[in-house]
Amino acid sequence: MITSLFRKSTPLNYSVVILAVVFFFFAYQIKHVTSDNSWFRLGLKFGLLGVIFASLFIANFIVKKNGLSKDSAYTVLFYLIFLLFFPSLFDDTALVFSNFFILLAMRRMVSLHSPKSHKEKIFDASLWVFVAALFHFWSILFVVLIFISILFHGARDYRNWFLPFIAFFGIAMVYILCALIFNKDWITHLMDRSMIDLKFGYFTSNFQNLALSVYATIGLFFLGSLLLSLSHRPLILHSSYKKIMSAFIIGILILLISPFKSNDLLVFTIAPLAMMATSHIEMSQIKWQKEVILFVLIGFGLFAFFSQL
Repeated sequence: MITSLFRKSTPLNYSVVILAVVFFFFAYQIKHVTSDNSWFRLGLKFGLLGVIFASLFIANFIVKKNGLSKDSAYTVLFYLIFLLFFPSLFDDTALVFSNFFILLAMRRMVSLHSPKSHKEKIFDASLWVFVAALFHFWSILFVVLIFISILFHGARDYRNWFLPFIAFFGIAMVYILCALIFNKDWITHLMDRSMIDLKFGYFTSNFQNLALSVYATIGLFFLGSLLLSLSHRPLILHSSYKKIMSAFIIGILILLISPFKSNDLLVFTIAPLAMMATSHIEMSQIKWQKEVILFVLIGFGLFAFFSQL
């Protein structure tokens, strides 16, 4: 039933996902209502919802544009399901914005298999990564994915290797100049978040611990599935799948080393995991297995969401 609904991209299944995102977003906001009802705060909430929608559809665009999906709507469905594991993301503006810019960078990096505009894509991706780092510093690790992409598609042109450094100095100069003009504390704020903290133990409830454990198990399952099936996929798509797997691993590293830890830091793994899950579901030939996987994931997602409200 669910597989039939999302097997093809139609206005209906996109509408289902959009309405579901709106429902869960406002369910979280109502549960965590505050006394601050200023127009600015309300505008920020609606802006956050808009960025969540944009992130979801950028992830969908990546798989569609680069031939990683068979014109299904599974990616948006999985993105929603995995988002439910970390409901406090519906109130974490910095991480949601940082992830949005990382997805813009991934859009450019995955498309590097096309021979057109290599330098523009590398420079654009670098800019977006460094902009993302202004919202969460350790998202800067995604610059590794840029160099991996260059290694796959532009290693012979030495100029490609310098483009990320040019983008870095450009963003750094603009940020420092704005900080000196408006608020010098911006620099201190960013430096505080550039520390490395390998300690865990941040859980405030057993449900957070359970959500992380289940999500990690799901992630390992789909990562292993893609690794084992990679040799059976079209050779032209191998580099794209490797970038997606690399992005997922980088997202895990961000959680491991970031200070001020929370499960929300796994937001950087949601899009790559949704893409890997889509790949698994579309490759599977047995319908009942697809249905079981989707029902189980939806059940876990709903439990994780409502147990952490």
